[in-house]
Amino acid sequence: MKTVPSIILLTSLLLAVTPLRAAEYAVGADLSFLKQAEDHGKAFKDMGVVKPGLEIFKDHGYNWIRLRLFHTPSDLPNNLEYTIALAKDAKRLGYHFLLDYHYSDTWADPGKQFLPKAWEGMSHAQLVKAVFEYTKQTISAFHEAGVPPDMVQIGNEVVNGMLWPDGRLPDNWDNFADLIKAGVAGVDAGTGDAPRSQIMIHIDRGGDKIRTKYFFDKLNSYHVNYDVIGQSYYPWWHGSLNDLRENMAFMAREYRKDIFVVEAAYNWMPAEYTKRPGPFPETPGGQKEFLEELNRVVQETPEGRGKGVFWWEPAVIGPLGSRGFFDEAGNSLPVMTTFDKYTRH
Repeated sequence: MKTVPSIILLTSLLLAVTPLRAAEYAVGADLSFLKQAEDHGKAFKDMGVVKPGLEIFKDHGYNWIRLRLFHTPSDLPNNLEYTIALAKDAKRLGYHFLLDYHYSDTWADPGKQFLPKAWEGMSHAQLVKAVFEYTKQTISAFHEAGVPPDMVQIGNEVVNGMLWPDGRLPDNWDNFADLIKAGVAGVDAGTGDAPRSQIMIHIDRGGDKIRTKYFFDKLNSYHVNYDVIGQSYYPWWHGSLNDLRENMAFMAREYRKDIFVVEAAYNWMPAEYTKRPGPFPETPGGQKEFLEELNRVVQETPEGRGKGVFWWEPAVIGPLGSRGFFDEAGNSLPVMTTFDKYTRH
């Protein structure tokens, strides 16, 4: 058998791997409120032209959409039907899809992890079963609708646990691990014979290496089967960009898993830094500079483990609009063009 010269083999491997790696990097946005805004008549404009929001982001290199799912929301739109509809719109345009389970009827984050009303009064064993069945049924529904998620978060910012008080940390690690494992098993069961979604564990300690290490060392002691790490990074809460850089390097070397900054934002008008200086001006230009520097930090993660950045709700309207990508008249801001230089040719 003739031996292939090593240099030719290496070149072939590089040609095969390079496009895949380029496609893997997530230029992402959590656009969970986009459909609601447009359904209520909000028009988003790019270069003065009104276009569907998903098309505007796609035109500027965005390739991932993140969508949250609440169990039975009463005053928020993100139920199963709404989320499937938005996922269909995104998939038609070629987006990858990250599904963010909150396992609550409302916001779940480090300061609150409310039980869904339907699960109140359940024992631990009943909650474990409920998480499994609910995850299985909803994942199956996404598959049946033709929009299987490419990645799934089991809980949202779970550094203090989930489904309180049963899975609240640090007192109930055994319970928390059971609940996380039930969610992972539900994804597997709902997927059937189709390709399995990647599993993300998401915390909000982007610039906090000590707390990150504590959480993932403890989680890994329970042998939870997950694929990637998600971190939130808002500089007014989570430290400097150097803190983030140090933590990204630590996670890459310590856990050998790919890492996403799955929530990030900065304001284009004064909001968080009115009484102290911020790392960037809270202006349209400063907002873009923040995203450029954030992206640089993620891309410089050792071993190529930094796999993407997701902006949190760049098309939101209302009080959090100062974190968005559009001004009050719906015109796109300079930050929208951040990835043009990477994605256009």
